[in-house]
Amino acid sequence: MSTDLDQLMTIDEVAEYLRVPVLTIRWLRQEGRFAPAVKVGRRLTWRVVDVEAWVVAQREAA
Repeated sequence: MSTDLDQLMTIDEVAEYLRVPVLTIRWLRQEGRFAPAVKVGRRLTWRVVDVEAWVVAQREAA
């Protein structure tokens, strides 16, 4: 049984969620500066919770 927290997003969905181009996601991943991907077959996907945790970690200090 899966929950909303286990949902996977494609690179297009991640880019749309973050409002950045797909190339930005690819670049961040290549640099090792993005949330870890889950490989499903030949496709990379990301868990929603991992992307959200990455976003929180990017927040600037107040």
